[in-house]
Amino acid sequence: MPKRIQFAQHGGPEVLEYVDFQPAAPGPNEVRVANHAIGLNFIDTYYRSGLYSPASLPSGLGAEGAGVVEAVGSAVSHLKVGDRVAYGTGPLGAYSEVHTLPAAHLVKLPDSISFELAASVMLKGLTVQYLLRQTYPLKGGETILFHAAAGGVGSIACQWAKALGVKLIGTVGSAAKAERAKALGAWATIDYSHEDVAARVLELTDGKKCPVVYDSIGKDTWETSLNCTAPRGLLVSFGNSSGPVSGVNLGVLAGKGSLYVTRPTLGSYADTPANLQAMADELFAMLASGQITVDINQRFALKDVAAAHTALSGRQTSGSTVLLP
Repeated sequence: MPKRIQFAQHGGPEVLEYVDFQPAAPGPNEVRVANHAIGLNFIDTYYRSGLYSPASLPSGLGAEGAGVVEAVGSAVSHLKVGDRVAYGTGPLGAYSEVHTLPAAHLVKLPDSISFELAASVMLKGLTVQYLLRQTYPLKGGETILFHAAAGGVGSIACQWAKALGVKLIGTVGSAAKAERAKALGAWATIDYSHEDVAARVLELTDGKKCPVVYDSIGKDTWETSLNCTAPRGLLVSFGNSSGPVSGVNLGVLAGKGSLYVTRPTLGSYADTPANLQAMADELFAMLASGQITVDINQRFALKDVAAAHTALSGRQTSGSTVLLP
């Protein structure tokens, strides 16, 4: 009988259980995947702790992985048993030897991309794809601001922006992170621990500010991001690591130059199997060409997931982390 990780109550890593389970047979529009690698993301700790709530308990965990199709539903025509596939949008339950999920959430994985690489990059890489290629389609030559440039999403954004010929100004919290962001392709960095971000953006852009600002931090950087956005520019608020933005006064947008603001999600862009596959194909091409690289610096056995969560929450990891069934 296959194994999976589940939790019956919210709490620390100690609530994660390694148990036998009976995997569901695929419904008409579902596929069962034998996982070869599973992605570890900080959002997983939110579901475990109770900050985010799964539909019911006990619950599986994890939303990202890669493997081989072992069973398909009766209505699935674009996938077959034996196909190499990857997924990054759930549903919960990826921390498992096998995972049953909607066929619409799966993409075909080319031979040039390993299971481990796919499992480590689907969620973050597809996020960068829609941000840079769809929410504000960058043409090359723009100077943009990207918060948390040395983080998981930011490290991919630095490389993708450079490949597009875009000057990315990345905010970071330390000299070490500034060095990392620059090594990955950031044109300039701003260390918010001791620099005024808005003032530095004005200097770096000769007073023009940025046509687009990408902000995953939320509440703590909202005002700063508005102050860095050029008149009629776009502020893309795509995360809330410091807390959600609330109490927005739309009049502020007028006062700062008729600004635009959007709060996008991956699901709104990867809304059909065709769109999801097209986004993934572009990501895979960037990886295969070497224009984007991802460092998988930690590998844990699936049964040792509690140690993986402890390391992640304790900021003891770097790059990406994968779980191996």
